[in-house]
Amino acid sequence: MTLAKTAIMALGGTALLLTTACTSPEYAGTDPNRKAKEGALIGGFLGAISGAMVSDNNKKGAIVGAAIGAGVGAAIGNNLDKQEAELRQQLDGNVGITNTGDRLIVTMPQDILFATDSTYVQGGLRDDLQTVASSLNRYPDTRVQVVGHTDNTGSAQYNLDLSQRRAAAVANILIGGGVNSGRVQIIGRGEDMPIATNLSAEGRAQNRRVEIVILPN
Repeated sequence: MTLAKTAIMALGGTALLLTTACTSPEYAGTDPNRKAKEGALIGGFLGAISGAMVSDNNKKGAIVGAAIGAGVGAAIGNNLDKQEAELRQQLDGNVGITNTGDRLIVTMPQDILFATDSTYVQGGLRDDLQTVASSLNRYPDTRVQVVGHTDNTGSAQYNLDLSQRRAAAVANILIGGGVNSGRVQIIGRGEDMPIATNLSAEGRAQNRRVEIVILPN
């Protein structure tokens, strides 16, 4: 086994152990920069592999690739941490925010966004969407997916169409708030991606949602 391969294996093991530590419940609750650190670790590991693969000098390539990858990963994670913290302060408590480390997912229940069988965004939520638009304008180096979901009440085709139209309604408000339309992708998932059971009213309410997925470029 070459030295470069040994170094890469060691980096991989270290990244796995440290990422596990960073994402433990106790650690996550105390470190507001956890995603930046995870990004640096994962970016460093992937950069080391890429550097070793493309370099004539595998050992040097791994080291250089790790440094570059760690820097890029940390920058992405740091921006996501900052944007998450800002949105949590500014948005209504009914809006969910999930930071996966490589994206932010802002989830708005359709029951508070729309009246029954309507695609008109209710007035109270327009302010929250304008807040999200302002945040997207402050972090322009991202792309945005607006994804509509429904429960399984009614036909699958009707639900797919409704989810697309509701996603479009949310996307249009973001674009009206100054977000470049080229950054925004509208997606309707219909009833295909439930996050709870459709056998209860509570579960169906969770499944009716619009997600604004913020992805670093």
